[in-house]
Amino acid sequence: MRNAEKARLLSSPNPWVGSVLVAPDGEVFDGWTMPVGAGHAEVNCLLEAGSHSRGSTLYTTLEPCSHTGNTPPCSEALIKAGVERVVIGIVDPDEKVNGQGIAHLKASGVEVEVGVKEAEVRSQLLPYIHHRKTGRPYVVVKIAMTLDGRIAAPDGSSQWITGPAAREAGHKLRAYSDAVCVGAETVRLDNPRLTVRDWTHEAGPDINLDPERIVLGQAPDNALVHPCIELSGEIEDVLEELGKRGILQLLVEGGGKTISRFHDSGCVDRYEIFFAAAFFGGDDAVPMLSGEGSLSMKDLWRGEIVELSQLGNDFHVTVRPKLSK
Repeated sequence: MRNAEKARLLSSPNPWVGSVLVAPDGEVFDGWTMPVGAGHAEVNCLLEAGSHSRGSTLYTTLEPCSHTGNTPPCSEALIKAGVERVVIGIVDPDEKVNGQGIAHLKASGVEVEVGVKEAEVRSQLLPYIHHRKTGRPYVVVKIAMTLDGRIAAPDGSSQWITGPAAREAGHKLRAYSDAVCVGAETVRLDNPRLTVRDWTHEAGPDINLDPERIVLGQAPDNALVHPCIELSGEIEDVLEELGKRGILQLLVEGGGKTISRFHDSGCVDRYEIFFAAAFFGGDDAVPMLSGEGSLSMKDLWRGEIVELSQLGNDFHVTVRPKLSK
């Protein structure tokens, strides 16, 4: 799984897969998926191992592919290399694979085990799995607000509510997302670039970590967000379109009306909320959500806190919708 993390910022829209090949003499070779068009994790293991592949065991987080796309099928490469046993985290939900890679390996006499560290792999590949099952991106809403629940001043200004550490974490979220979405009003008020500037990664400066930029509505011609994709319509339709474009994870950053639209649609999979130790006071600053709220306690939207941490003088809460039992 550590090798899969090395692929996380490189491989999308392909899944971020990690593999380890253990040769008969115990020597270990690592591989992970490279950018689209380059080798998958399993093949990169084979390239590292060379003749050591024969009689080996290969561990991989996701089922090896069995079809020809931008690269030849990994299952065939494993068979030709003489790999004796393949241990797989999860079956690939992509309809082009979905058990066919496993069947190909077994039919060729390769021993296959499935389900090792399954829960951890599913968590690591959650946006990919969600996209393949629904056709839509995994949606993350990111919000920076004061302790009294406000995201902007009455004049619309919102920079900067939180401090440098929280902004760095927010830019990391951008790097891990394929696209970032804001409303046209936010573009007019804040003129954001929506790039990854305040977070660096060992991938190095040659790797572009900036996500695609999505504007709901029309951005002014001179806005810094250009080049961007301008979309309109119902949130469900927007997500369908982004899913067709290969967006696996969408980060929604604002403003309040845009966040409310996603929240009200029921399409948000995770909320990343950054609280500053600050208060606007009064009732005229911009709230996190707009429009009509719950009329009674029984109608409250309730979620689950997944993670809680302090970042400088701010704190960060990860919330997801409450899972039905």
